[in-house]
Formats: sequence, structure tokens, C-alpha cells
Amino acid sequence: MTKIERESINFKLPKTLTAALRKVARERNTTATDLVIEGLHHVLGSVPGTENSVEARLAQLEEQLNYLPNSTDGGVDIGVEKRLSSLEQKLEEFALRLAKIEGAITTLGQRSYPNNRRQSFNYHPPQLELQPYTGENLAKRLGVDIATLTRERESQSQSEFEIWCRRKDPSPVGWRFNSKDKLYHPVK
Repeated sequence: MTKIERESINFKLPKTLTAALRKVARERNTTATDLVIEGLHHVLGSVPGTENSVEARLAQLEEQLNYLPNSTDGGVDIGVEKRLSSLEQKLEEFALRLAKIEGAITTLGQRSYPNNRRQSFNYHPPQLELQPYTGENLAKRLGVDIATLTRERESQSQSEFEIWCRRKDPSPVGWRFNSKDKLYHPVK
């Protein structure tokens, strides 16, 4: 990971704005510089050479999640619900990738010491509970296009479709389509 070179720049801001900036930086446990950079990213969009690291982006997502409105009556905004669902799916994808990497490391470790019976450390990350997927997201997970997914679902019985999904799914999970919410639900 490369470190982004920074340049010092002086701005004259109203005192009330600088006081508010410093206050929010303290509340968020960050620096005023990082808040200004975040604001510039918001206004300018993506600028080559200023991409965030994975860790920084995850921290930003966590920060955004902390500011989502909590609803006690169960009325969650649909946009927020979709974003949360998408985030959960991305986290699940990262967990799957991490498990594959860990498996490869274990395999390489066993090959490196064929005659040595040393105990290896096996890390087993907590299993994430699968959430319902949209057709587009399930098609990506199964490595097919949406037309293929729809065709297979419509041409097969429910149990045949679940078996087909298990063969395609990276964690062999079966999927069942719910016509009420138009989502694909995992089958255990």
C-alpha cells in the first residue's frame, strides 16, 4: 500500500466554521485534516492518486453506519435497508475470500513442512448468516447472468433449483425464490 504524499495549504475560514470542524473531529476521533479531505472527496468525487485504502474505506463505512437513523417502530427507510443489505453481502464476500486465502496459506504451510508434524494454527472466522439476495446479487454470487438464473428457476422445480444453486454456490448453499418479496432466500 502506497502512502499518499500530502502538501500543506493554508486557508482562511470563519472562526465558527473552524471551531465546528475541530469539535466534529474530536467527536469522531479523527483529525480536522481528514474531515476536510473527506469533504473534498464528497465534492470532487474520485481524484486519481487519492484512492482510500481498504482499511480507510471500511472505517468510513463503519462511521456512516453509526450515523444511520435508528427506528424503534420498525419503519426503516427502504434506501437504508438496501444499502445495509448490500453492505452485508459485501462483508460476506470478503469473509469468503479471506477463508479461501487462509485455506491456501494452510495448504502452503503443509507443503513447506511435509515431514514436520508441527501443529498449525487454524483460525475459524465466525460464520455470517446469509441474508436474502436480489436476483442480480445472487447471479453474481453463482457466477451466472440474471437471464440464466431466471431461466433455471422457471424451468426447474423448487428442489431442482435449490440443487442447481448448491452446485454453483461457493459455500454450497441452496437458494429459494420468494415471490412475495422478489428475493432469493438461503436454504439450510
